[in-house]
Amino acid sequence: MNTRSPRAATREFDSGQFRQALGQFATGVTVITTRLADGSFRGLTASSFNSVSLEPPLVLWSLATGANSLPIFSGNSHYVINVLSAEQGHLAKLFSTRGENPFGVAEFELSRTGQPVLTGCSAWFECHNRSRYPEGDHVIFVGEVEHCEFSPQPPLVFHGGQFRGLR
Repeated sequence: MNTRSPRAATREFDSGQFRQALGQFATGVTVITTRLADGSFRGLTASSFNSVSLEPPLVLWSLATGANSLPIFSGNSHYVINVLSAEQGHLAKLFSTRGENPFGVAEFELSRTGQPVLTGCSAWFECHNRSRYPEGDHVIFVGEVEHCEFSPQPPLVFHGGQFRGLR
């Protein structure tokens, strides 16, 4: 089945205007974590998270094609999507800073497959790395959820270029 449509009409806006318009959509904030074959951990902050399907349980997130961590997440069989709580804005910033080792600061436990699960999150989803789709300047990751947990803590959201807690 061909799912591609004919080409879109010519744009009448620039990337700055597009980014500002996107900033008006409040999103949850996640940290995607994984464990490498050598036992070390990697993670990154992402606000591009969404549900796809209840049966089977599928979720998606995306990562820029130029990201240094793209080969890591493309090649690993599992990862965890940690939905940050309102009190975890510091983790969102920590995991988005290049050159830092956030696992030296962040509290976490290991999942049943050995993936790092951040302590104190509103929810987390342990996923099998089911498929990847390159689109534009990003790769869309679809994960099949093997395990998930949640707590009643309010989530952290990103809106208008700022992290905010829902209360």
